[in-house]
Amino acid sequence: MSLLDSAALDLLFRDARTHNGWTAEAVTDGELAAALDLAKMAPTAANSQPLRVVFVRSAEAKAKLKPVLSPGNVDKTMAAPVTAIVAYDPKFYDHLPKLFPHVDARSWFAGDPVGAEATARLSATLQAGYLILALRAVGLDTGPMGGFDAAGTDAAFFPGGEAKSLFLINIGHGDPAALFPRNPRLDFDEMAKIM
Repeated sequence: MSLLDSAALDLLFRDARTHNGWTAEAVTDGELAAALDLAKMAPTAANSQPLRVVFVRSAEAKAKLKPVLSPGNVDKTMAAPVTAIVAYDPKFYDHLPKLFPHVDARSWFAGDPVGAEATARLSATLQAGYLILALRAVGLDTGPMGGFDAAGTDAAFFPGGEAKSLFLINIGHGDPAALFPRNPRLDFDEMAKIM
């Protein structure tokens, strides 16, 4: 396995920022598909892949999303070219015969609603983190956020209960003039130890 060069590390981590302002440059379907194709390759529990995403772009879809946003998130979300509703499939295990075919992994979760819920939330959250990095890798900026009514979002976008929302990611080409100064990060010894 080869290492990423410094420019790639800057793109994904060191220079990447959480954006709140957006340029008028469009986000293409191809960019969204390319990012999701990258994100789906990263690990999840038993290759469960519970992430489900609705990419909100149209005026009609934005009108459905607006009422569930916290007041502080309305303007930046309505201005973003796309907002991803990041969710998980609570019945992800129905796909395990395809995704993890060498054992009966479906049986591990189908009769265990507590374990299935925990696995779905954890693996979908991991996949959402991968998606943020993948969006950066294809040249897009992101603004992940909470500050929304999850139950209202689910009622509007997943009325059949096929998914449950976790958080939102505004996606586009960020306006550097709208960035806040970068906040400090913890040092290694404040967050980790080697034993």
